Amino acid sequence: MDFYETIRRRRSIRAYKSDHVPTNALANIVEAARLAPSACNRQPWKLVAVTNAEMRKKLCAVCKQEFLGEAPVILLALGAAENSWKRACDDHHIVEIDLGIMMEHVVLAAAAEGLGTCWVCAYDVPAVNAAAGVSAPWSVLAMSPLGYASGEPTPLDRKPISEMFELWD
Repeated sequence: MDFYETIRRRRSIRAYKSDHVPTNALANIVEAARLAPSACNRQPWKLVAVTNAEMRKKLCAVCKQEFLGEAPVILLALGAAENSWKRACDDHHIVEIDLGIMMEHVVLAAAAEGLGTCWVCAYDVPAVNAAAGVSAPWSVLAMSPLGYASGEPTPLDRKPISEMFELWD
């Protein structure tokens, strides 16, 4: 699929088939994550693919998005703030920015593979960390189901370019 077509077609999927995610598709998604840029190339992330049914149930018990458990894979994006670059002026670690770039590579790669995702951040981070058995310096900063959409998502309205872009010449 053409890159720009992939961007146009990507949607947040909230209903999944139980069909298996092909190993080669998952490998391509992982490679896309690996290639994501980060500040000073620190790569302060890990990507975990959870296929184990018991672990998926534990995660779904503390993350209330019902569609999360429909997909055959739950992706966990772990970040380690102490491993990320930080701005000297305010000591702000930018792990969320680095991880956000990596996750965008993941969701676009999944779309290119014909798979659906839905970036999820609305959960109790300590509860998800506990359910996943994740401990410092790592924390689950984002998650997503990964699988085939059970239906065709509807197109979304987007702001016109004039409302979201300016050229300061």
